[in-house]
Amino acid sequence: MAGPQRFRPLARHGRLPTPGLASFVLKALGLALAVLLVSGVSIAAVAYGRVAAQIDANKVDLGGSGAVPSIGAHSGTVNLLLVGSDSRNGQKGHYGENPGSTLNDVNILLHISQDHTKAEAISFPRDLYVDVPACRDPSNGRLLPPETSVKINTTLEYGGVGCTRDTIQRLTGMQIPYVGLISFDGVVEMSNAVGGVPVCVASPINDDYTDLHLTKGVHVLQGTTALKFLRTRHGVGDGSDVTRISSQQVFLSALVRKMKSTSTLTDVTKLYGLATAAADSMTLSTTLANVDTMVSIAEALAPISLSKFVLVQYPTKLTLDGSGLEPNTEPDKVLIDAVKGDKTLRLAAKQKGATEGSGSVVQGQMPSTGSPSPSPSASASSSPSPSPSSSPSSSGDGVDLPDTVTGQTAGEQTCSVGNDLGRR
Repeated sequence: MAGPQRFRPLARHGRLPTPGLASFVLKALGLALAVLLVSGVSIAAVAYGRVAAQIDANKVDLGGSGAVPSIGAHSGTVNLLLVGSDSRNGQKGHYGENPGSTLNDVNILLHISQDHTKAEAISFPRDLYVDVPACRDPSNGRLLPPETSVKINTTLEYGGVGCTRDTIQRLTGMQIPYVGLISFDGVVEMSNAVGGVPVCVASPINDDYTDLHLTKGVHVLQGTTALKFLRTRHGVGDGSDVTRISSQQVFLSALVRKMKSTSTLTDVTKLYGLATAAADSMTLSTTLANVDTMVSIAEALAPISLSKFVLVQYPTKLTLDGSGLEPNTEPDKVLIDAVKGDKTLRLAAKQKGATEGSGSVVQGQMPSTGSPSPSPSASASSSPSPSPSSSPSSSGDGVDLPDTVTGQTAGEQTCSVGNDLGRR
């Protein structure tokens, strides 16, 4: 990439040796997926008008049609971006000092295949350097100039959530008509509304920075504890943002399993609570800010099996100066082409086992201990390209992803891996 137009601070969240104090502002944006999975099912019978009015009040115009579809499954492909803001403005809870900027620290692109048989949730690391297209200033409509090689988590402050959407569209070549933005309070309220999420912890998590302390075992996380879990970086894996994402996927896969369970889908109180929490705490694009639209997307997701719901990290490598991450272009192309082609994604087998420095492992397994943490050059996030043995192959509807592409399916039972890095 060309030289940056903004400052290039040292990376705090790539797979690097853990630095000192940092701003832990990671949002549980994936929780918003719960609303899109089930929120509309029983709303009309409970309080359709109240929820619809609040959603309408919180919408933002990013272009595109806001026409209401007929109730029923959404027709064709769905691309929906879930974005998290670190702003403390207007928040009820106390989440530490405001870092002085509004960053989008979570960016998850949800893709539903045209035939509604598979879905992927792609997480983009906050320290990923990207090129930003010209964006509209949401405060005055002024056209902002494009930028070169800036961190993706600065796009929200630069040009609003529409700029974040446009940047990811440029990066992936995928059109994204639906966008949702959520706050800290939204994460807390949604986790409460669903009645908590059962999360497996393979080894104790002790993070003094987020004040999260969990013993080995299964914990039902909700409220501020759920938020702390999704924000913790020092407490899991090798203390990096990419291992935090893999730990997040433990939570999100458990959330999807719970949301697809009969007990949740038939609980009108929980459904209404989720819809209300989303309406109060989310800003939705005009294309999405309608209960009927959310119902139609939920209907498209409903038939997808847990094994065909893949949570994956966008592949990255360290920049030459070590200040952040950049796209790992070969596995990036394989992943994005497979998603756009509606192929079944098959993750490399080693990603399903215990990996040194990883933020998650398959339930019942543990990472090796007693060896030093991997150096940047040896980490998955910093690998320049897949080795010949990890070259992808295609067969029928499926694509074998390079081993530098990490993730899991929603059906896989995984556990977060704690460490000793979170002690002050």
